[in-house]
Amino acid sequence: MHTIAQMAPHWGAGGFTPVFPIIWGLAWVAVIALAVTGRRRGWWGPRRPAAATASPPSPTASAEQILAERYARGEMSDDEYMERMSVLKGGSS
Repeated sequence: MHTIAQMAPHWGAGGFTPVFPIIWGLAWVAVIALAVTGRRRGWWGPRRPAAATASPPSPTASAEQILAERYARGEMSDDEYMERMSVLKGGSS
């Protein structure tokens, strides 16, 4: 740019010429800061699993899952499944 300004003085490379590299440098710093911030906050990049961001599972979640699997396989009746789930959830049967 400096050579062009010397060859064509009518372009008016005045007192702002040293400011342009500083502006470009600050622009690159801003782009990098935005990328780092976006990556840390999860705006883009690999997504965290939903289980990692959700609240911790209840203490009876694994027991409820086992009951649901047994019910799906047909190892227990509707009444037995409902009774056991109500006991797990704190209800009376």
